[in-house]
Amino acid sequence: MNAGNRGNRYRTPLKDVRGLGSAKTGTEHFIHQRLTATALALLGLWFVWFVIGLVGSDYLTAADAVSRPWNAVLLVGFLVAMFWHAQLGLQVILEDYIHHSLLALVLQTGVKFIAVLGAIVLAVLVIKRRDFTLYAFDPSHAHAVGISPRVLSAALLGLLALTSVVALQAVGVVLVVALLITPGATAYLLTDRFGRMLVIAPAVASGSALIGLYASYYLDTASGPMVVLVNGVAFAMAYLFGPRHGLLATRLRSTAG
Repeated sequence: MNAGNRGNRYRTPLKDVRGLGSAKTGTEHFIHQRLTATALALLGLWFVWFVIGLVGSDYLTAADAVSRPWNAVLLVGFLVAMFWHAQLGLQVILEDYIHHSLLALVLQTGVKFIAVLGAIVLAVLVIKRRDFTLYAFDPSHAHAVGISPRVLSAALLGLLALTSVVALQAVGVVLVVALLITPGATAYLLTDRFGRMLVIAPAVASGSALIGLYASYYLDTASGPMVVLVNGVAFAMAYLFGPRHGLLATRLRSTAG
């Protein structure tokens, strides 16, 4: 065998390897993962800095900061990168651990469906947050300034329905109810400012989910009930020790009065 033939043995034409690998798209999936990860790292740092800068601000100040074009673009970019990166990562997990091709295809379609709907809901809420807030607190004033309360009500119910559909596909009925109600109630017990509630409620939901998942792994229990249990513990702590609406604070104020 001459040197030319030996060299050809180790050459793999691009057409023979294109479409192989767990992602079935060559290096495209790898590049998208790295790009979204880099975007998330940079935008995540900006988001943390942005939230820290709003600590102690009232709702009007927070709404004005979010409504600035540059901040709104970065926030929407952060949401898109987050959902896109999550979809890419879940695709790899499904392809590695689900070996039935039809089931893997159905699950991948479901993951993309959840990611797209979640991104749409968050983007609409960010863009139309002022109109929704005005409608929630004063529908008459919203109508007076030319905003249709019926349209906003239908849009809000539609977004809630989309959120419920996405959550039902991802976590089930029990977790949907727990994550929709408990974090908001916990935030209400901890603060009277609407802007702070918007930060505390997602933080409680995310923290409860992470703690519940880790606890279920180490305790060898179901993840859903553990997340609900952690949510309930957070609510109970806020109900007992909340600074303004907590049971102990209320008792102390009534005793002092």
